[in-house]
Amino acid sequence: MGKNIVNVALFGLGRIGQMHAQNLISHPKFKLISVYDINKNLSKKLSKKFKCLNIENPNIAMKDKKTDLIFIATSTSTHLKFIEQAVKNKKIVFCEKPLDLNLEKIEKCKRKIKKYNPKIQIGFNRRYDPGHRLLRKNLLKGKIGNLEKIIITSRDPSPPSINYLKTSGGIFKDMMIHDFDLARYYAGKDEFKSIFATGSNLHDKKFNKINDFELASCVLKTKKGIQCIITNSRHCSFGYDQRVELFGTKGMLVSDNKRETETTFYSGNSTNNKSKLLNFFIERYSEAYKLQLEDLFMMHSKNQKPLANFEDGRKSLALAQKAILSVKSKKFEKIKLI
Repeated sequence: MGKNIVNVALFGLGRIGQMHAQNLISHPKFKLISVYDINKNLSKKLSKKFKCLNIENPNIAMKDKKTDLIFIATSTSTHLKFIEQAVKNKKIVFCEKPLDLNLEKIEKCKRKIKKYNPKIQIGFNRRYDPGHRLLRKNLLKGKIGNLEKIIITSRDPSPPSINYLKTSGGIFKDMMIHDFDLARYYAGKDEFKSIFATGSNLHDKKFNKINDFELASCVLKTKKGIQCIITNSRHCSFGYDQRVELFGTKGMLVSDNKRETETTFYSGNSTNNKSKLLNFFIERYSEAYKLQLEDLFMMHSKNQKPLANFEDGRKSLALAQKAILSVKSKKFEKIKLI
């Protein structure tokens, strides 16, 4: 279609895929024209709900001249295959994170698609959060002077299912990868040169059985010496805890949690009582997901480089792999992002 409307084929109709479908349908600049899922019954059912074509073979969308965008929300192991096929067929691409769990496969894909000058956006939704973006905007304006420290807290209300965890790649590649990307977003061209990581299981012993962690922390340092501290937890009793702090020579910037309401209660017995934190990532980052689509549209219509691209996906996975290596070696590991 013309550059005013983007025709979309959505691959993957799990929880995140269905959320993306709803956002695409409600956006005036996108038209969901087809869906595909390995679960054929689910795909057929949801194609009726979304009033679009159900396709049983992804190649149909790849070869369809009306399809502008391949929107990949399938299982991680299929991402690179679909990216390569889409790029070869001159489609623009959105792909959920992570690109893959294997850095060598990502590097191989990078070499394969380079000649096609691909247009690819990666689903690092936190870059699009208004609060998180405002931090970077004010940082670039010099509001806090020179950046010295980045502190990122990310805690889920409860862990995913055991079946999901088994194939997720672990806390560093599945969960903390968002924070690695956000840290790079703030550090800018000053890439990280070293990392120390550690993990623990204190509450939920099922993580021991799958060689994963419920708690993880990292300390990173850039080439210029900026420090970054990231803390993750797969469980949090008070909700979805998402905070970012940037500390500089002239001040500090904070992007705080979002709550059910912004009211605060004061009484004779207590003060500063606030409402609960939002308890689900789709709610917490609902606005970010919509702004992500705006960026995707600009990539399509104006040939604008997306805020989160293939290289960001590759480099964040590289940091995750170094974190895993650090856990095993129990020492700082050197990073060389090229």
